[in-house]
Order: sequence, then structure tokens, then C-alpha cells
Amino acid sequence: MKFAAFVAAALLAGAAHAATPNPTPDDIKAAHDLLASMQAEKMMRMTAGMSKYASPEQRKQVMDKVIKLQPEFVYTRLATPVAKLLSRQTALEMTRFYQSSYGQKVLHDTYNSSAQMYPSAPKPTPAEAAELKKPAYIKADQEFKANESAIHHETFVLLKEIINGK
Repeated sequence: MKFAAFVAAALLAGAAHAATPNPTPDDIKAAHDLLASMQAEKMMRMTAGMSKYASPEQRKQVMDKVIKLQPEFVYTRLATPVAKLLSRQTALEMTRFYQSSYGQKVLHDTYNSSAQMYPSAPKPTPAEAAELKKPAYIKADQEFKANESAIHHETFVLLKEIINGK
């Protein structure tokens, strides 16, 4: 029984990556728009803030570099790797979600809340809850969540490139 669960999890994890191995310009644009709508520059700051450094001075140097980054730079640099992870339909649907009033509440809670042992999402209004039950959103949310750690990894890769001056 445990082996079957392990195999199923491995297959799902494998299916979670490489949704678009050779993204088109439209795929990259959709990923760019998604990153803009989810305020990826704040995700970059969170990644830099949660990383370990050899000294407080090194942390300050990295944070100074990250704070000076233009949001467009982050969106452009992350668009291609994210387009390889998510389908265009998912990127478009999640962009729509993050531009909605409920999506904005989720972003605010993600980037502005204090540390929580058990993070919780804000409570949606009945109209927002109805939007969250649409099949297109459910499918996109599942694909997005399956690839969320890979997106954070790409953010970390970009952070390393920025630290190394690339």
C-alpha cells in the first residue's frame, strides 16, 4: 500500500514539471503577466530574506541589491523558466485570479502577514467562492500548486545570479 502511494506521488511529481518544455513567445508573455500579477519582486525579497548568509553584512549587501531591482527585471528574467513549468492556460487563469479582489487579499496576506505556524487564506465572499469553484480555476490552481516549489526554486536561482553579478 505504501509503495503504491509512493509510485503515485512520484508520477504526480513528474507530471508537475515541464508543462511546456519549449515555450513560445505567447507562453512567455503569459508567464510574465502572471509574475507581474503575483508581484514576484516581493517573492524575490522573501526568498532573499529567508536565505542563510555568512554574516549580517552579507545579508545587508544582498538585501540592498534585491531592493534596488526593478520589478520588470524580475518578471522578465523569471518568465521563461516559469513558462517551462506552467501551461499558458494555467498562467492566464492564475493571472486572472491574482488580479481579482480575492487574489489581491491572498497576495496581501502572503507578503504582509507575520510568521504563522499554520498559514490560513482569507475568507472569500460568496461571489469569490463561486469563482474559486469554476473548473478552469480548479485545474489551474492544482497545476500552479504542483509547481509552486519549482517556481520558488527558479526565484532562488535568479537570486544566486544577482548575488554573483550575472
